[in-house]
Amino acid sequence: MFLRSKQRDVPLLNTTSTADISFMLLVFFLVTSSMDTDKGLSRQLPPVDDQPQKEIDISRSNVMQIRLDSHDSLWIDDKAISFATLQQQVESFVASRQTEQYVVGVQTDRTTSYAAYFEMQNTIVAAFHALREKMAQQRYGHHFSQCTPEEREQIIQRYPLRISEAQPREN
Repeated sequence: MFLRSKQRDVPLLNTTSTADISFMLLVFFLVTSSMDTDKGLSRQLPPVDDQPQKEIDISRSNVMQIRLDSHDSLWIDDKAISFATLQQQVESFVASRQTEQYVVGVQTDRTTSYAAYFEMQNTIVAAFHALREKMAQQRYGHHFSQCTPEEREQIIQRYPLRISEAQPREN
């Protein structure tokens, strides 16, 4: 008298829409989350060639030396300035050099913060953009972005972006 146990059926779970729901959740989280954008500097580097570079002698009066120290303080030619006045200082320096060659020299400490470094670089580039915009308005009567390639080339030749970066200093 052995009783045979009844075999029970395990109820199945309906999983047909699981993939759809997972995909919709994935899309939702991708759309609603924010991604940090990397900051960078757009610079045109000189072409790589095996020929030695030609050195150019530039008078000390045609070099604007900008230094960013370890406390994120700005110095122009050993005089402390604020970030707010940096653009105006660079604009007046570059605009006063008519046909002479000039250089904006930049030096930082190894412990300078990235935020201060990028703010300094962006401010220097903004000064050059402002000068180019002003020249386009005066000479051609429209914005720099609306200039023809020939007009842009003339403006860029007048205000070339000459930034020289020195090796970071140790404290």
